[in-house]
Amino acid sequence: MTDLKLPTTKLLIGGEWRDASDGGTFEVQNPATGEVICSVASATSDDARAAMDAAAEAQESWARTKPRDRAEILRRAFDLVAAHADELALLMTTEMGKPLAEAKGEVGYGNEFLRWFSEEAVRNYGRYYDAPEGHLRMLVRRKPVGPCFLITPWNFPLAMATRKVGPAIAAGCTMVVKPAKLTPLTTLRFAELCIEAGVPAGVLNVLPSAKAAAISDPIIADPRLRKVSFTGSTEVGRSLLKQCADNVLRTSMELGGNAPFLVFEDADLDKAAAGAALAKMRNMGEACTSANRILVHESVMDAFADKLAAKLRELKVGNGAEAGVTCGPLIDESTRSKVAELVDDAVSRGAEVVVGGKAVEGPGFFYEPTLLAGVPRDARCFTEEIFGPVAPLFSFSTEDEAVALANDTEYGLASYVFTSDLSRALRIGDRLEYGMCGVNVGVMSNAAAPFGGVKQSGLGREGGAEGIAEYTSTQYIAVENPWP
Repeated sequence: MTDLKLPTTKLLIGGEWRDASDGGTFEVQNPATGEVICSVASATSDDARAAMDAAAEAQESWARTKPRDRAEILRRAFDLVAAHADELALLMTTEMGKPLAEAKGEVGYGNEFLRWFSEEAVRNYGRYYDAPEGHLRMLVRRKPVGPCFLITPWNFPLAMATRKVGPAIAAGCTMVVKPAKLTPLTTLRFAELCIEAGVPAGVLNVLPSAKAAAISDPIIADPRLRKVSFTGSTEVGRSLLKQCADNVLRTSMELGGNAPFLVFEDADLDKAAAGAALAKMRNMGEACTSANRILVHESVMDAFADKLAAKLRELKVGNGAEAGVTCGPLIDESTRSKVAELVDDAVSRGAEVVVGGKAVEGPGFFYEPTLLAGVPRDARCFTEEIFGPVAPLFSFSTEDEAVALANDTEYGLASYVFTSDLSRALRIGDRLEYGMCGVNVGVMSNAAAPFGGVKQSGLGREGGAEGIAEYTSTQYIAVENPWP
């Protein structure tokens, strides 16, 4: 593994790296040690307007760029990210905390969006057909929607950037990207690689900032903006949707989750326990797809709990940059405090702590991998997203009860079903009110698949064939039939 290399810590506007207009900066902290990594330029509203100017100015010429040229830029970016995988992984671990192996996995996963959308760029199909009455020829095409505002979260700082930037480039859209203030460094390094790959000035603008509203308010109010893509909490997503309504903006919202993980009596319990450990403990539980409520048939509850407990005891907590660590710190103290509150609440209502159950003393924001058994359904962790390494077990007795419990939430992003009965799996999948369902798998994310939810988990899809469509608008052109 290479030594830590810091990227440019300035703003990217119109192809130039520059300081914030007022010279302001903010500090980026290592959550494993509490130490300051560096200071980064903090964009202001004036910088936001300048970035929007750059994106708007570049839009027309970028939209006319040949699809193959856009595809080649994305492919070069893919090759560059792959070549710098170790560097990106260490940077991500340092600013976000996830173990190096997971960070390296995110580089590979996130990079696949660049490869996927390099291929989709030349397959932005339309259609040409006769009107039913025969008097018209009908041409339907997909055009780039226009300048986009892309807001990425801190928990997957590379993959969430590539998942938005990739399809925007492929479709022919310019963009302003605002990375999370907790983890701007990975995105800034990715932007450097995009420029090296040939992304023209003004197409990609990056604005790290300590004040989100100072960036989002003027950009969303700008009449030249055409789309907002946001990944983050449902609370913030609702606020952004209200702002977007004023200019009737196209939106993609990937919001909160409360994923159920259903284990039926006929499931392979070894596979289910391994899948639950992946679905729950990946990224220290700081994922919107994380298994938040593990629903287990009463007849196999004890056996499954023993197997999952063994998996959690194998995890090694520590600084993700150290060898052998499999569970890093949480992102900050407020996140750890929220996790502790949810565990304490469940225990106060009668839940049993089987593994873990407390914060780790010392520097950094660590919390033990935790398994809670016998969790009552009135516990807060049944309805609130945990976003930490805590696995609560709830029991059910019938298929109908399992489905009712799984759907008893305002969220609808990811769900998981473990059973040996394929008919049951498909039947349950039909009944679950979720945008995604993993059958006998604990990780289902893939660049070729449409990622997104229903209900309060958001709007739109990222990845798959649907991913590029989110960055296009449909135009219909009517042509007189050449045959009288």
